[in-house]
Amino acid sequence: MNHQSFINEIKAQANLDLQEPMAAYLRHQFSFLGLKAPQRKALQKAYLQQLKRTKEIDWDFVNLLWAQDQREFQYIACDYLTSMRRYHQLSDLDQYQYFIQKKSWWDSVDSMVKNVGYISQIDSAAKKQILSWAEDRNLWLRRAAILHQLGLKERTDKAFLAKIILMNINSQEFFINKAIGWSLREFAKTDSEWVNTFLIDHKAQLAPLAYREASKHLTLD
Repeated sequence: MNHQSFINEIKAQANLDLQEPMAAYLRHQFSFLGLKAPQRKALQKAYLQQLKRTKEIDWDFVNLLWAQDQREFQYIACDYLTSMRRYHQLSDLDQYQYFIQKKSWWDSVDSMVKNVGYISQIDSAAKKQILSWAEDRNLWLRRAAILHQLGLKERTDKAFLAKIILMNINSQEFFINKAIGWSLREFAKTDSEWVNTFLIDHKAQLAPLAYREASKHLTLD
């Protein structure tokens, strides 16, 4: 398969009228081709389906996509990785550590966190590395650690979630406190009593943003 030809085909569909507003949405941190999600997904569908038949993640392909200037290519990479979730293994955490820190923003990081969570489910050894992310200087690694159990519901390791949150509870970073609130709000759909108790016990420590986000659908004493 010719990855560069695929990339060139995507670039040929650029929409000049949409490039500026799409860049503005992400505070002009990235350039865009101007492809909205439905069009991009339609253009990438056949190629990603072909790649999926290999049943092995092509990290060279991901690297090539990440090297492109236009943000749509990072979105394609994230979609590809999600489609390959069942083929992940523990060693892939090193790859995620790299991509979470490169061309970082909430859109790409949040697209990868559930894949990290999947790895943590298939190999408990992943927790050691994820825990190191939770105290890393890079805020996006910390955000990924906080959010990696999103959607796990009853399989959520509550003690691990609490430990990671407490490691970041005094943060002044918007994206960290937003993540804390989101992780708790999401888990409250599964165990509202546990989240209630956590919020009551740690209200004084939690940033107002984190507390507000976490308690949106809860009734607290």
